[in-house]
Amino acid sequence: MIDPRAIVDPGAEIGEGVEIGPFAVIGANVSIGAGSTIGSHAVVKGPTTLGRDTRVFQFASIGDAPQDRKYAGEPTKLVVGDRNVFREFCTINRGTVGGRGVTTIADDCLFMAYSHVAHDCIVGSQCIMSNCTALAGHVELGDWVIMSGYSGIHQFCKIGAHAFLANNAAVTRNVPPYLLVAGSPAEPKGVNSEGLKRRGFDAAQIANIKAAYRLLYRSGLKLADATEQLRALVPIQPELKPFVDFLAASERSIIR
Repeated sequence: MIDPRAIVDPGAEIGEGVEIGPFAVIGANVSIGAGSTIGSHAVVKGPTTLGRDTRVFQFASIGDAPQDRKYAGEPTKLVVGDRNVFREFCTINRGTVGGRGVTTIADDCLFMAYSHVAHDCIVGSQCIMSNCTALAGHVELGDWVIMSGYSGIHQFCKIGAHAFLANNAAVTRNVPPYLLVAGSPAEPKGVNSEGLKRRGFDAAQIANIKAAYRLLYRSGLKLADATEQLRALVPIQPELKPFVDFLAASERSIIR
C-alpha cells in the first residue's frame, strides 16, 4: 500500500492498511495509525503520532518544526488523534520547549485547505478549521469549535466548546463556550444556536444559554457578579457549567 516512489524513513511506524501516495515523505519518529491515507507529495515529519483513519491530502505539511525563532531543534512533538482530515496545503507544527513541548489534536476534526495550527496548540474533537484559517501559538480550541474562512486567533487565546467564528473574525481575547463572534477585532454577536440544535441541545437548554448570554453581555453587571449569578443556576441548568467553568478559569480577558 506504499507507492514505491514515496520516501519512508526506516524508523517510521506504519500501521496496518496505511496507504502512502507517490512522492510523499514520511520522516523518522513518525507513527501512522491503521487505516490512514497519506496523499501524494504530503510531508509528515517527526516526532509525530497520527491516530487511526487519518487522511492527509496532497501537499499538506504535518509535524514540521515550529515557526518560532527561539526554536533550536529540540525534540518536541505533534500528537494527533483518530479520524482527522488534513486537506491540501495544511501546515501543522510541533510544540516548543518554551511551551508545552507538544501540539495536540483530538479526534474527528477537519482542517480545510491552507489552514494552519501553530506550535503548542490544543485542538479538541469535532473542530472545523475552514480555508485559510490560522491558530497562533499556544491557542486552545474546545470541542466542536468552527472557524469560518480567513478567521484567525491570537496567541494564548482560548475558545470555548461550540463557539462559532464568522468569516474574517480576528480573535484577540478568550471566547466563552456557545458564542457566535464576528468582526475585526471580533465581538460577541449572540449564541451559536443553530450549531447547538445540530448537536442535540433541546429548546429549553438553548433558551437557558441565551439567557446566560444576556446576563453576561446585556445586563450591565460586572463580570464577577454575572459569573456568580450564573454559577447559582448550574444545579438546575447543567448546560451552563461549561460556560461558568470557562469564565472562572480564564486567565486572559474574554471577548466582551
